[in-house]
Amino acid sequence: MKTLKRVLWGVLGFLVLAVIVGFLILQNIRTSAVPDYNEETTLSGLDQSVTILRDEHAIPHIYAETETDLYRAVGFAMAQDRLWQMDLLRRVTQGRLSEILGKDQLNTDLMMRALRIQEKSQKILATSSPEIVAALEAYSDGVNQYIEKYPLPPEFKVLQYKPEPWEPVHSINLIGYMSWDLSMGWGTEYFLHQLRVEVSDEKIAELLPDLKNHKTAIYPEFGSIKPEGTETLLSATQNLKDLGAEIFNGSNNWAVAGKKSKTGMPLLANDMHLGLFAPGIWYQMHQVVEGKINVTGVVVPGQPFVICGHNDSIAWGMTNVMVDDLDFYAEKLNEDSTKYWFDGAWRNLKIEKETIKTKEGEEFEEDLKFTHRGPMVNRFKKEKETPLSIRWLGNEMSNEIRTVFLLNRADNWSEFRDAVSTFISVSQNVVYADVKGNIGLQCSAGLPVREGSGIQIYPGDSSKYDWQGLVPFEELPYEFNPERGYVSSANNKTAPDDYPHYISHWFATPSRIDRIREMLETKEKLGINDFKAMHSDWKSKTAEQMTAIFVESLRKQTNLNETEQAAFNKLKSWDYNLTRESQAASIFEILYRRSMENLVKDELSPELFRGMSGQKMLLENLMINLLAEGKSEWTDNVMTEEVESFDDVVVLSFQETVEELTTALGNNVDEWNWGKIHSFTLSHPLGVVDILNKALKLNRGPFEVPGSYHTVCPYSYSFTNLYETVHGASHRHIYSTQNWDESETVIPTGTSGIPASDFYLDQTELYLNDHYHSDLFTKQDLEENAAFRMQLNPK
Repeated sequence: MKTLKRVLWGVLGFLVLAVIVGFLILQNIRTSAVPDYNEETTLSGLDQSVTILRDEHAIPHIYAETETDLYRAVGFAMAQDRLWQMDLLRRVTQGRLSEILGKDQLNTDLMMRALRIQEKSQKILATSSPEIVAALEAYSDGVNQYIEKYPLPPEFKVLQYKPEPWEPVHSINLIGYMSWDLSMGWGTEYFLHQLRVEVSDEKIAELLPDLKNHKTAIYPEFGSIKPEGTETLLSATQNLKDLGAEIFNGSNNWAVAGKKSKTGMPLLANDMHLGLFAPGIWYQMHQVVEGKINVTGVVVPGQPFVICGHNDSIAWGMTNVMVDDLDFYAEKLNEDSTKYWFDGAWRNLKIEKETIKTKEGEEFEEDLKFTHRGPMVNRFKKEKETPLSIRWLGNEMSNEIRTVFLLNRADNWSEFRDAVSTFISVSQNVVYADVKGNIGLQCSAGLPVREGSGIQIYPGDSSKYDWQGLVPFEELPYEFNPERGYVSSANNKTAPDDYPHYISHWFATPSRIDRIREMLETKEKLGINDFKAMHSDWKSKTAEQMTAIFVESLRKQTNLNETEQAAFNKLKSWDYNLTRESQAASIFEILYRRSMENLVKDELSPELFRGMSGQKMLLENLMINLLAEGKSEWTDNVMTEEVESFDDVVVLSFQETVEELTTALGNNVDEWNWGKIHSFTLSHPLGVVDILNKALKLNRGPFEVPGSYHTVCPYSYSFTNLYETVHGASHRHIYSTQNWDESETVIPTGTSGIPASDFYLDQTELYLNDHYHSDLFTKQDLEENAAFRMQLNPK
C-alpha cells in the first residue's frame, strides 16, 4: 500500500508539474510578444530621437524631427502591434498562403498570383518620387528592426514560421489588394452568364438595375456638364473571406459647410463598411514632423501612410464608387490551348509556371495563362465550357501610394484634387473639408472606355471590345461648396442619367443615401452629436417603403392564425427602426428576404438558387423594378397551374417568416427580438480552430446588434449566412475643422493585434454602444493625456 501511495503521489506530482509547465508555455506563447510601450530603446538609422506617445487606447502619436525618422518609427510601432496581420496580408497579395496554412489554399494562391499584383507594384515603385521611396524604405527598416529584436506574436509560434524581411514593394502590394477587394464584376457578371442557361434574357433584364429607378445621385448637378469630345457609352475568393482578408464592402461619408454647422465651420463624417474581424483592418495613428507633416487617421497595416483622416489643413474620407472595373471575354483557343484567336490570327498565350510550396512540405507546379487583356480564369470560376479571360482595372497603371502620400500633406482643394487624381484602381468618392471653410466631394476613379453594356461576357476574338483607355480625371464628377451646404455619398448612383460616361450598374440601392440626406435636411444646423446620431441610425427607408406594401398585401387575408395575426399587428405599428429589441424588425427582415427569394426560387435549379442567394444586389433590384413597373415575369410560380400575383408571393413569404421565427424563438411574438437572431462575432483567422480559440482567446462575441445592410448604421449579413453580421462600419470618424481636438472616432476592435494585449479589442464596447473616444491632435493635450511614452534613440 505504501508503494502504491508513493506511485500515486509521484503520478500526481508529475501531472501537476506537467500542468504548470504547460501553463507557463501557454502563457509564454500568449504574452511574450505583448510590447512595453514605455520602453526606451535604440534604432539604427535614426538621425535624432523619436517620441511615441500613446493615449488610453494605446494609439501611437509619433513625433520625429525628420520624415525618414518618422517612417522608421512608424514601421517599428506598427510591427509592435500588427506584425502577423501585416504578414498575412502580404502573403495574400503574393499568393503564398499555402506555405503557412496548407494546400487547401492552393487555388486562392494561384488566383492571387494570376492578378500579378506585385508585378504592378514594382512598376509603381520604380516610378515613385525619391521622397516616397525613402519613406517606404525607412518604414520597411523599422519593421525589420523590430522583427530582429523582439519576440514574435503567437500566430508565428502556432504556425511555426518566421516572417521574411519587409520590403517597400510589399507596402504597395496592399494598395493593389484593396483594388481587387473592391472589384464589382468578378462575382455578379459571371453569375449572370451562368443564369442564362436556365433563364430567359427578358427575365434576366428584370434583375439588372434600371438606374432610372435609382433616383438619388451623388453629384446631382454634374450630368448636365458635357466635357468636349466625349460620346455617351452605355469561388476562389471564399478562402479570403474565411481568413478575414476580404475587406471592403460599402461606406458612408458626408460633410456640412459652416452655414449648416453648429460650430460655424465644416464638419466631416466617414464610416467605411468593411469586414468585421479581429484584428481589424484599420490601425489608428498620428504622425508628426513639426513644420512638415501633422496627420492623423487610419492606416492599413503594412504601409505607412494615413488612408483617411485629417492634417493641419484638410480632412477627407472615402466611399466606394462601385465602378464596373472588370470584364470577362470568351476566348477561342487552339487544340493544345497555347494560342488564342484575335483579330484574324492566332496569338501565343503567355504561359507562366508557378511553383507553390505548402505547409505539408509538398510542391505544386501549375501553369497560369494570359492573353493581352489578362489571366485565363476558368479554374477559379470552375467554368468548363467557355475559355474565359478577364481585364481588370487593378492591372491598369495608377499610383495610389502617391495619392495617400500627398493627401497626408495637402493644404487646400487644389492640392487635394492633384493628390486624388492618381487614385485610379481603388475607385472612391472622396469627401473633403478644410479649415478655410470649404467642403467638397470628388469622384476619383478609373472608368474604362469600352463598347457594349459593360455587363455581358464579350467576344474575345477581336479588338472591338478591348478597353480604349480611361476617362480623364478632369471629366469625373465633383462638387465644391454646393449651395445646399452639404455633400454626401453612400455607394449610390454616381451621376445623373445624362452623364456622358458609363460608370457601373452595380450601385447600392438609394436606401442609405436617402436616409442620410433626410437627416441632413431635417435640421438647419448640425453638430457633432447630430453626426453621432446619424452614424447610429437604424431607421430604414427600404423598410419604410416595403412595409406599407407588405401590409397592404396581408390586409386582404382573413384566415391568419393567432401567431400570424400577432406578427401582422407588430408589422402594422412599426416605426421602421431596426433596434435590437424590435420584433417587427425580425419579421420584416425575414419577410423581405423570403419575398425576394420566392420570386425566383421556382425557376432556378438548387445550385443556381444557392448562387442567387449570394447576389443580394440582383434580388433587391428585381424588387425595385417590379414595384416601379407594377408587374414582373418572375411573379408567377411556374410549378403550379394557377397564375400567382405579387400578393400571393407576400402571403406565402409571410407564412414562412412566421414559421421560421416560431422555430427559432417560440410562438410568443413578443420574444422575437431582432438582436436574438442578429449578431456578430469578432473572429480571428485562426479562431476557427477551437482549441486555439480557447487557449489564446482569439474570438470575441457573439454580440447582439441592431440595423441591417440597408440602414445608415450597417450590420450587414449575407443571404447565405443568415443574420450573422459579416460587414459593418470599420471605423467611425467625425472631424471638426473649427477645432481638431473636438474630433471623435472609434473602431470596432483595438490598436493591438496580439490577443493577450489589453488593447486587442478594448474599443469594442464603445463601438457596440455607439460611443466614441477623443481624437486629440495638439501636442499639449496629448502630453497631458498620454498613458505611455516610448523613446527611440539613434544608435
